[in-house]
Amino acid sequence: MKKIDETIKKYRLIQKGDKILVGVSGGPDSLALLLQLFNLRFKSALSLHIAHVDHGLRKDSREDALFVQAWAKKLDIPVSSVRFDPQLQKKKGSLEEIYRQARLDFFIQTARKIKADKVALGHNLDDQAETVFMRLLRGTGLSGLSGISIKRKIGGVTFIRPLLETRRKEIEYFLKQRRVKPRIDSTNKEDVFFRNKIRNRLMPLLKKEYNQNIVEVLANLAESISYDYEYLDQAAKKAIKGSNLRLNLLRLSRLHPAILRLKIRQSIACVQGDTRRISFQHIKELEDLLVNRPAGSIVDLPKGVAVQKTRTTLKFYKR
Repeated sequence: MKKIDETIKKYRLIQKGDKILVGVSGGPDSLALLLQLFNLRFKSALSLHIAHVDHGLRKDSREDALFVQAWAKKLDIPVSSVRFDPQLQKKKGSLEEIYRQARLDFFIQTARKIKADKVALGHNLDDQAETVFMRLLRGTGLSGLSGISIKRKIGGVTFIRPLLETRRKEIEYFLKQRRVKPRIDSTNKEDVFFRNKIRNRLMPLLKKEYNQNIVEVLANLAESISYDYEYLDQAAKKAIKGSNLRLNLLRLSRLHPAILRLKIRQSIACVQGDTRRISFQHIKELEDLLVNRPAGSIVDLPKGVAVQKTRTTLKFYKR
């Protein structure tokens, strides 16, 4: 598919000789991604390895695994797979988020094990638009509105998304032309998860009643904001030199609010690895700690992160 090749070239997602772990569910997006990378393997001297996750949430999920294994055999590509423990469903919190994290952990562990240069995932332009809207409705800042990153390092592993500028309908047409029939996840039609509600109910309504190009509008918004956020993030990193775990109060007080908030988020990320579950209210509470509360005051954050105000610094640490 020409657009995928253009995206790969535009963002330099792949270098010659890369070893790539490809996340393949058996659905249209991941299967199209696998076939496109397979077509590039000789030209770019690529080494491919498939990673498949069986969430165990559907009765026919084992058939997905067999389908992916059949494709791996047909293309002569090694495959690593996992079936999640049903006990995951009993964990507290968002089931969607729990499985997302478990899936991410599997990709990272497998990439390290096989010494892959990249992990390629099949998110497309429609996924990007849905993600932006989900985050907007839940409440987010620039980081959330920047959407899914086309290239990002997580846990020391580089994740790439070559389909992120390609529409879902283009992917389906690509497979249809080649008479390739992917696996279809029946739960995608059920409004159980928040994303499904956005995809099945809200997006069609917005497209019909408000803007037929809503997918492109939201994806373009994400791209514009991602550039703005990247610039501000770099400015925040340069704003205060030294350790992110101890920030000088006087220097913090002189920062623009936008840079101050990003600096605080960077310090939290240094402790917990990311800023997931950090809400707008958490940031507001830390601003209040900085300006109004006495030395010795402590703010507790999710995942065991704590921030203490000393006489001269804000101290970030894990309890």
